[in-house]
Parts: sequence; C-alpha cells; structure tokens
Amino acid sequence: MSSLDLPVVWFILVTVLFAGYFLLEGFDFGVGMLLPFAGRRKGAAYPDAASDATRTGLVRTIGPVWDGNEVWLITAGGALFAAFPGWYAAMFSGFYLPLFLILVALILRAVALEWRAKIDTLTWRRRCDLTVTVSSWMPPVLWGVAFTNLVRGVPLDADQNMDSGLSTLFRLLNPYALLGAAAFTCIFLLHGLSFLRLRTTGHLRDTTDRLVIPVAVTAAVTGTAFVLWTQLSHGKDWTWAVTVAAVVGVLVAVAAMLRNRDGVAFLATAMTVVAAVVLLFGSLYPWLMPTTLADGVGLDIRNASSADYTLTVMTWAALFLVPLVIAYQAWTYWVFRKRITAEPVTEPGTEPVTEHVTGSVPDPASGGRS
Repeated sequence: MSSLDLPVVWFILVTVLFAGYFLLEGFDFGVGMLLPFAGRRKGAAYPDAASDATRTGLVRTIGPVWDGNEVWLITAGGALFAAFPGWYAAMFSGFYLPLFLILVALILRAVALEWRAKIDTLTWRRRCDLTVTVSSWMPPVLWGVAFTNLVRGVPLDADQNMDSGLSTLFRLLNPYALLGAAAFTCIFLLHGLSFLRLRTTGHLRDTTDRLVIPVAVTAAVTGTAFVLWTQLSHGKDWTWAVTVAAVVGVLVAVAAMLRNRDGVAFLATAMTVVAAVVLLFGSLYPWLMPTTLADGVGLDIRNASSADYTLTVMTWAALFLVPLVIAYQAWTYWVFRKRITAEPVTEPGTEPVTEHVTGSVPDPASGGRS
C-alpha cells in the first residue's frame, strides 16, 4: 500500500460510493416523485380503490430494495468521516441545514414506506403516499444544491470554517446551484420512470406511458444544460468524455422508452447518473471544498485527509468488505428480479377497475419487457 497515493485512492472510492448511491437511490426517489402521477387512474375520484391499488403496485417495485440502497449513503458518509475528516467536518457544518433536511426527508420516507400497509384505509395510505412523494422530491433538490456548490466553491475562511447561517444558505441558491437542483431532480425522475417500466407489466406499466414525453423533455433540457455548464466552467479535458456520456444516456433512454426497450432505457439512465457524478467529482479534483474568499483556505485531498496509517488500514478493510457488500446486494436484486404484474379485482357493484399485484417473469426477447 505504501506505493499507492492513498488520498487519491480514497477520493476515487468516495466518488464510487456516491455514484452507487445516486444510481440506486436515484430510481427510488424517481418512483416516489412519480407516485401521484403514475398512480392515479384517469377520471377517478381521489383517493379511490383503483388508484390506491395502482400506487401499491408501484411502491412494491422498490419495496425489497430501497432500504438496502440507502446503505450506500451511510457507507459514503463513513468513508468521508474516516478518510477526509476535514472535509466531513466543514461540509456537515457549513451545509448543516440542507443536510439536516435531507436526513429528515429520508426518515419520513422510510416511516411512510414501512407503515403504509399497517392501517387498511384509503385515507391512511393516501397520507403515506403524500409523505413518500414529498420526501422523495426534497433530497434530489438539496443534493443538487450541495454538490454544485462544492464544485463552484464555498466561503471557507482562513480556519477552513464556513458559516452555516441563513445568509450562507441563500448564497448557496445561486443560478448554477438551482440548475443543478433541477437537473438532479429531472434525471432522477427519468431514472425512476425507466425503472418502473422495467419492473412492471400490464396495467401498471401502461400508467407510465403518458409520462414518458414530459419527463424525457425536462430531463434532456435541464440535464444537458447542467452538464455543459459544469464542463465549460469547471471541467477538465478528460471530463468531456463523461459529459458526452451523460447527454447520450438521456437521448438513448428516451429513444428506448419510445420503442419499449425497457432494459436498454434503464441502462442508459444509469449511465447518465453515473456520468453526471463522475463529472462533478472529476471537476472538483483535487479540491474537496474550494474557497471563494480571497483570504480563505480551501480543502483539498492533501490537507483534509487522514494519516497514511489510517488510510492503509481502511484500504485493506475496503478490499475485503466492499466486494462482499456488492455481491450481497446483487444477489438481492437477482432474487427480486421478477416484474410486478396484476390481475383484475372488482369493487362491490362495479366492473373490474384495477389490478392485484403479483409477480411475473420478464420476457428477454422484448428487451426486458414482459
């Protein structure tokens, strides 16, 4: 390990962890944000049994995996704390309010998802669905604001401290950060939509058809504008490759959705998410938190990292543990690989209006669509 540049290794590993988090949790957020739109039967009263059953089916697409996906954030936070304690301290104090709101949103979303089926009434599930939706919109917006400001630079003083007051929060809401927030949100919407179409069939999948064009247009416009602004203002020569990959991913995803190639669409949105994260961290390197103050001192991978001994021990641990975690999560996705399908159920005195959620094996010949 002595021949390795350990701060660089751990910067790359932190990038991988956040890329994994946004890749996996991104479609969870997308499903939650789309819940009131994809889960409402056209012309029906709200709440009604048909729409409620549809939303239940949509929630079940992420039911077995959403909590495992959040582990990537815990791991990324732990890696920050151990490998770059200066970065962890400055970011979690300077971005205290946005990160606190993200934490609150994640807690509320977890509670709503876990308790949704505990009381068998439409009103209760409607309230839980509303909580899931709101708490799914908040993190992408706030993560977009936080990461774009890291790339742009923050007001770190000579002691590498950052004021966490409301005045600093308002300074974080600059045009670049607001575009980043919109891009994060719209890309996760597209990622969630591609996941829903990959994981459902029949009526459940049909509910997403009307969302393809509006979601695709917003993701293409905001995502392209954001990655180009990032590349032109902060990028490096090699990050042009991931910039192009992010844009191409959105375009391929849209084309694949329109052609009902669900597997291709999901892989394309996954490529976009990963490429956008690599672009942000690649543009940031070797800085961790550059300062915008003339007399300030920014944080980079050298002055904010732990001692070599600490990084060496952590590297050995990561070599053994990270593959196990990835293998276990891959096995989880394999076990729950079947699509969510449905069969008609009727309300008293009415024709069949909705569907009951079951499992269905996807048809490989249709590009992932059953």
